[in-house]
Amino acid sequence: MGHTGMDADVVIAGAGPTGLMLACELRLAGLDVIVVERLAEPTGESRAGGMHSRTLEVLDQRGVLDRFLALGELQSVGHFSGLWLDFDESDSRHPRPLMILQNVVERLLEEWGTELGVRVRRSSEVSGIRQDGDGVTVELQTGEAAPATLRASYLVGCDGGRSTVRKLAGIDFPGTPATMTALIGDVELPDLPEDYIWVRRVPGGDFSVIAFEPGWYRVITSEYDHVVNRDEPATFEQLRDSLIRLAGTDYGMHSPRWVSQFGDAARQAARYRDGRVLLAGDAAHIHFPAGGQGLNMGVQDAVNLGWKLASVVRGQAPESLLDSYHAERHPVAERVLHNTRAQAALNRPGIDTDALRDVFGSLMVFDDVNRYLVGMLTALDIRYAVDGDHPLAGRRVPDADLKTPDGDTCVYELLHAARPVLLDLRGSAAVAAAAEGWADRVDLVEARSEDDRWTVPAVGEIPAPDALLVRPDGHVAWVAAAGGAPDVSALRTALTTWFGPALKG
Repeated sequence: MGHTGMDADVVIAGAGPTGLMLACELRLAGLDVIVVERLAEPTGESRAGGMHSRTLEVLDQRGVLDRFLALGELQSVGHFSGLWLDFDESDSRHPRPLMILQNVVERLLEEWGTELGVRVRRSSEVSGIRQDGDGVTVELQTGEAAPATLRASYLVGCDGGRSTVRKLAGIDFPGTPATMTALIGDVELPDLPEDYIWVRRVPGGDFSVIAFEPGWYRVITSEYDHVVNRDEPATFEQLRDSLIRLAGTDYGMHSPRWVSQFGDAARQAARYRDGRVLLAGDAAHIHFPAGGQGLNMGVQDAVNLGWKLASVVRGQAPESLLDSYHAERHPVAERVLHNTRAQAALNRPGIDTDALRDVFGSLMVFDDVNRYLVGMLTALDIRYAVDGDHPLAGRRVPDADLKTPDGDTCVYELLHAARPVLLDLRGSAAVAAAAEGWADRVDLVEARSEDDRWTVPAVGEIPAPDALLVRPDGHVAWVAAAGGAPDVSALRTALTTWFGPALKG
């Protein structure tokens, strides 16, 4: 039980990757969390197919990455609108995308959440919201005659692109409508030729086949200037007919496991917060699923929001800290919508687009272009607006190897508890003294970097800093540059800004 009169500190609507990741983050911070999910059980549908570098880093920061690596397959290449990219060029300990299906991701996150004490209530759909100065009352349809209610300090809508929470909160969802229809299904294809190329462009659109396991495949067809009613469920017959129109054959398609549809609509919530109601994942943004960015962005939303929400609920930080969630994550989604619109445009059929793809593809062979696009798709190049002009300020911290009095470690191991870390690499008494007022919520770690120089995406190599303040989401909030006197006044300001005022006395 959370605060007096509360059923939980936070209620999360939606047991997808975003909602489950957020629940785990909040439990690591000691909050009581209930996840409500309208479905009676997981669908088992494969849906999203992979995780990029930054998401793998986030899971590594929490010490659970090995669970996902054991059930996925690392890939050396990825694509931008079907044009190949080399992901080994990224500056990460985990450069390669991990092919892992969404239903597996959800199962692993729910197992982790159960270990942490997350409560998941299925067959519970949000039907009403009432906010007041002390909390939010969430009405639920559970199949019983009378609706159930839950009382919490905050509600977070992680309930997908058609989010009920977003609609009930009255948050606008502006953007651009769909101009095409894509059908997707996991099926058996006994007649697929061995020399099949994974994607083929044809006059009406394109189609692709991806092998997941022996005997079954993911088929995707895209037809442009053709938009269907999204309220009607997609059927196996529609997928087969679409493949025949585009490929001239259905390759003997049979035994569908799952069929769905999507388009290139691109929309984003006008604001990610309305009082005690917040949005994350697809509830906050939808886009053409090009480059595999959707699931990843939702997980990263959760990791950005979790520690901030926990600090506010615990009374350590002012409620205004939650405004930084919108300020930081809204521009990230805006850029993803922008690059997926570009990918959708590069995907359209026609001789003009063919020429554009040819020119664009010829540019991608240059290392700088490849590295730029990889940084964009993986979110490794994100820089939040944090005070300070050091190249690391606002960026995700590199996972540098460290030596501590207790032995060898690395930066990401220090973040397993999802707490802020003040990493002192030069044994500065001034840095330690400045942080004393935050000892209850910030871990001071003295260490030495194994490397004299660190690599920062979009920047290159820089001298290893003397000290840095790392937020629980792995982004740097303050830096003392190598060889200079640390600005302890700026450190105290950063500590106050991100983690609330110092303890008195």
